Amino acid sequence: MPPKKTKKKNTTATVIRLHNYYLRTGFYLFIKKSIQKAFLPIVLVILGLLLFNKFVYNINDGLHILTQTFSRIGILTTFFISETLLGLVPPEIFIAWSKKTPDPIINLALLATLSYIGGMISYFFGRTALKINSVKNYLEINMAQHIKNTSKWGGFLIVAGALLPLPFSISCITAGIIKYPFKGVMAFGLFRFLRFAIYAWAIFSVVN
Repeated sequence: MPPKKTKKKNTTATVIRLHNYYLRTGFYLFIKKSIQKAFLPIVLVILGLLLFNKFVYNINDGLHILTQTFSRIGILTTFFISETLLGLVPPEIFIAWSKKTPDPIINLALLATLSYIGGMISYFFGRTALKINSVKNYLEINMAQHIKNTSKWGGFLIVAGALLPLPFSISCITAGIIKYPFKGVMAFGLFRFLRFAIYAWAIFSVVN
């Protein structure tokens, strides 16, 4: 019995230390600011889509045309490339697409899996970039703040990139640049699946 109490105390102490560290280094403030920055654009996009859907063009019709015009493989490949290369296209578009397919849950699961794999590949892009001086210098200059944040907060920033409207691919690239353990990236990156589930719940309720 005593060893269990000791283990519980050690776990509690570790959690408290981590909390104090993230509080002191500004992690919570960073997350708060990131959410605030993302909140207004997301609201504007949703309002824009609703107004566009009501007064200009029915989005559901557009998604139906998308499913009829482009092959499933083509759309999934485009999404995978996007998620691997800095998230060039918002994943919400593809989540909405999955709702209009005959197998929405299966396609949603595929999207989440491809996004996760894309992030893991991005990690190795970051590791490889260190071997190319010109690319290394470019990334270190243009991603200096992100590299600094990842060095301080590590896995929690990867979780934030996986869950929040933050660039997951960039978080993984940065993790590769600072040589963050790949096992940690794989573990924390699993929160990407939770993000897709939450976003699908919201988007599926809008898309008929």
